[in-house]
Amino acid sequence: MKIHRRGARAALLSLAVACACAVGPACAQAPAQTAPAAPTAPTAPAAAKLYDSFTLDSKILGETRRINVYAPPAYAARGRDRHPVLYMPDGGLQEDFPHVADAVDRAIADGAIAPMFVVGIENTQRKRDMTGPTEVAEELKLAPTLGGSAQFRAFIRDELIPQVERRLRTDARRGIVGESLAGLFVAETFLREPRLFDVYIAISPSLWWNRDALLTQAPALLRENLKALPRRTLRLYSADEDNIAPQTQRLADLLRAQAPAGLTWGYWPRPDLTHGTIYRAVEDESIRAAFAAPARAPRK
Repeated sequence: MKIHRRGARAALLSLAVACACAVGPACAQAPAQTAPAAPTAPTAPAAAKLYDSFTLDSKILGETRRINVYAPPAYAARGRDRHPVLYMPDGGLQEDFPHVADAVDRAIADGAIAPMFVVGIENTQRKRDMTGPTEVAEELKLAPTLGGSAQFRAFIRDELIPQVERRLRTDARRGIVGESLAGLFVAETFLREPRLFDVYIAISPSLWWNRDALLTQAPALLRENLKALPRRTLRLYSADEDNIAPQTQRLADLLRAQAPAGLTWGYWPRPDLTHGTIYRAVEDESIRAAFAAPARAPRK
């Protein structure tokens, strides 16, 4: 497998890919008026990036998928350490993988989070994989095949995660992040299969899909699938989007009334941002908050 290195630390790093969140229990919603400020964009690339790619022949999807992996600094040198994994749709090298990996790399370097992997799933048929069924005529025109989110989730659960856990020294913690249609997939996975990941970050989720069908089903899904939920984290964001922010607020209102014990959650509306700018604006804050490193005990 080809390893791509960039930056000053790259010569010191190597990736042994073939080698063998924590979340709080309390339920909370961040008040809208205290939305965090957008982080300042870095003036230079992060000091080092190291990633590898492999392909996975999926029987579930009937196609070959390319997977991109960011490994934390000094991973190969620490032969026994195990790390969490952040999975992401839209995970191609020409998609959102590079800037999310950058955000994770910066957070690790700052000591804000413990070392972790990022696993990006490169798209083939994005609208098929990210959406559930629809009966809306205009949506049916968007792509030849739609409504494949259940199969895509099965691919992640039954094929990708086992492969990643064979290739990398992972621990039991897993998260997923996505924006727009990928945010819809994150929200749907949280409601339909909440035990698949520990951390869910849904940025501007397209909850309008199929006339808000997921929101309509959400009360029943919360009752059915989130009973005795293990400790989980859900973070919701929206921008200045008249077809996304109201739906995200509706989900937040439902969670305020019905969130199960064991779920730590928050909704951060960002009307100062647009659909095109919100992912990069909130990724640093969302990743650092969701995977915050435990505080170190003071020296005696």
